[in-house]
Amino acid sequence: MPAQPSPEPSATPDSPNAGTHRAPLTWLVVAQLLSGIGIASGVAVGGVLAEQVAGTAAAAGSAQTASIIGAGLLALPLSTLASRYGRRGGLAAGFGLGALGAVLVLLATLGSQLWLLLLGMGLFGSATAAGLQSRYAAGELSRPQRRATAMSVVIWSTTVGSVIGPNLSQPGSDLGERLGIVAPGGPYLISAVVFVLAALVMLFGLPRVRPADAAPVRGHTIGALTAALREPGSRLGIVAVVTGHAMMVAVMVMTPVHMNHQGMSLVLVGLVISIHILGMYAASPLFGALTDRIGARWVIGLGAIMFVLAFVLGATAPESAGHHGAGNPWQLMVALSLLGLGWSACLIGGSSMIAGATTGSQGIRLQGAVDSAMSLIAAIGAALSGPVLAVWGYAGVNLLGAVVLLGLVAALIFSRSPRSIAEVRT
Repeated sequence: MPAQPSPEPSATPDSPNAGTHRAPLTWLVVAQLLSGIGIASGVAVGGVLAEQVAGTAAAAGSAQTASIIGAGLLALPLSTLASRYGRRGGLAAGFGLGALGAVLVLLATLGSQLWLLLLGMGLFGSATAAGLQSRYAAGELSRPQRRATAMSVVIWSTTVGSVIGPNLSQPGSDLGERLGIVAPGGPYLISAVVFVLAALVMLFGLPRVRPADAAPVRGHTIGALTAALREPGSRLGIVAVVTGHAMMVAVMVMTPVHMNHQGMSLVLVGLVISIHILGMYAASPLFGALTDRIGARWVIGLGAIMFVLAFVLGATAPESAGHHGAGNPWQLMVALSLLGLGWSACLIGGSSMIAGATTGSQGIRLQGAVDSAMSLIAAIGAALSGPVLAVWGYAGVNLLGAVVLLGLVAALIFSRSPRSIAEVRT
């Protein structure tokens, strides 16, 4: 019997999945770069702005918390939109909502309204959610054998935005002052503009492709998530993405606080966090290539090893000898670098398995559900890490991360195959 051509269940007949479409992938990278600038520019001053608007230092952390929760809550609606109308519409809407959030933040500064600022920061998180979902769009534009590599290139482009964004804080503040806006609010003008540009890039750069099974089905998301959790391979991918993000956020957000307690300078704090961010994104193409070559399970296992090393080094890092001492940041630098690398390996390996687990609109909604869980659980981890630091110190925060790591290790042990689902399908 002659071989029949394999149908593409995930898209209509004009689907780009037959091969790697370099032009749309390039536009995804451009949009991710723009959104990275906008996110980093706003986040860099969010705490200061919240403190000024509220008139109390106690509100400083509320802006970032609102953004994280917003990203978690909006990930699922954005993926539902993409499952009905295609990635083009879902990603454009995500970046557009992020721009609206930035505008609301600006309005909040004019009237010193904290509630409006928090609402704006929640919508601002939509750009983060869209940026994360861009990796799946990249995977859909590539051959299964190159899926992880394509996803990693989009993730890597965030590196550029993360470096440029904070450096625009001062020019943005100067611009804001000239326009009569509270100085820390100025960078949100930049965020609004680049988010609009990212939305336009998605509208005009991505092909008009809708999932073939785009008809609305009740319970689609819950059914997809339940089915994925029953299968060991996709379950490993979900656990890797969710636990990897939770571990990274819980330790990362408390590191500057710990360093400040040890008398280390803000310059050292910035250096350690910069190295951490570099670890998160710069090596992602390497992990993407490894995932396509040796399999997602092995890359996730490598990420787990990096997390172990990060927690050991972080927990045993020597403390500053004196209140005015500069401290010894070198061990923390290595620990935070490994923390970022472990996150990158788990995100890329896990995302590749999730992308290969389910196709069509059901797969898109599954991806949104996982991203939503990833952000919301990370927010819980960040909230818990503060009291843990206060009671048990930085070693306790790393121990908290190690406890979460046990879930990932268990998923690795009980996953059947050393190959990713994408490889099995290929």
